Amino acid sequence: MKYLKQFSIIIAISFTAELIKYLVPLPIPASIYGLVLLFLLLCTGALREDSIKESAGFLVEIMPVMFIPAAVGLLGSWDAVRPILLPAVAMIVAVTIAVMAVTGRIAQRMIRSEEKRRG
Repeated sequence: MKYLKQFSIIIAISFTAELIKYLVPLPIPASIYGLVLLFLLLCTGALREDSIKESAGFLVEIMPVMFIPAAVGLLGSWDAVRPILLPAVAMIVAVTIAVMAVTGRIAQRMIRSEEKRRG
């Protein structure tokens, strides 16, 4: 019963995000609204972490399985993907390195500012 309650909370947040996407005329996916909504609920204390922890962990564990249909779809359209494969891989590698570098720099700045603040 605990898992049913936790999944219901996650589904309710996802449904609310879909409603926000429908009502707000911005080109932002509902999943982003859902992440922001969940973040705000957790930060304000309106939702405790332990009220969704086990179900969220399960969803993170099975996430790789959710990429299988997309990969099969790419294999089905191999003729269209083949000409852009090399540029796409190069772009993915470059963007991944850039994201890692920016995230590292931001984390370092946050750690340094926290250390300065503490003394």
